[in-house]
Amino acid sequence: VIAVDPHGVTVKCGDQQDHIGARTVLWAAGVRASSLAATLGVPRDRSGRVEVLPDLTIPGHPEVFVIGDLAKVPMPGGGEVPGVAQGALQGGKYAARVIAAEVRASDGVRPPRSPFRYHDKGNMATVGRSEAVVETRHYTGHGLIAWLLWWAVHIAFLIGFRNRVLVMLQWAWSWLTFKRGARLITGQVGALPPVRSIRPDGRIALPPPAAAVALDES
Repeated sequence: VIAVDPHGVTVKCGDQQDHIGARTVLWAAGVRASSLAATLGVPRDRSGRVEVLPDLTIPGHPEVFVIGDLAKVPMPGGGEVPGVAQGALQGGKYAARVIAAEVRASDGVRPPRSPFRYHDKGNMATVGRSEAVVETRHYTGHGLIAWLLWWAVHIAFLIGFRNRVLVMLQWAWSWLTFKRGARLITGQVGALPPVRSIRPDGRIALPPPAAAVALDES
């Protein structure tokens, strides 16, 4: 995809470009990293992420750490650290430990750094009312139990007791009153009337020009 406009999407395959007319475009190909990475002057991947060293620093600058969605971190067994919250949290803790250890060094000599190791704690997502999916090394399932686990984990990782209580109350109220944060059209949808005001290329089809009419000034 090289362009998205109000009339559709322009795609490129090899040397050929095609325009696909559409009124609605759903983007599910991810996003680019922050433009801040471009200011570092270091190698980046096609998504704009910084290719960091095993200690999460950039080449030539051991004092600069890059973590989270902005970093491309390869794992020893293959693959990359996923751009999820647990990867950013673990990267932040690792960088903090390295900085603290070097500050405590009394002789001023930087101690050797062990490479960053990512520990996959699993994945979970809510998919509906009292319904979620959980996948960890020790448990994989869905349903009410998975939803309660998702709920408990998210509350536990909030900062501050006050925030936890407020979120618990808000979620409980939304659950009891069936209040939803998003509105979706679900179920069977009948035949929709044809749209005649949009041309095949996605542009608005204007009515034919009116014929000139002579006016009698008498």
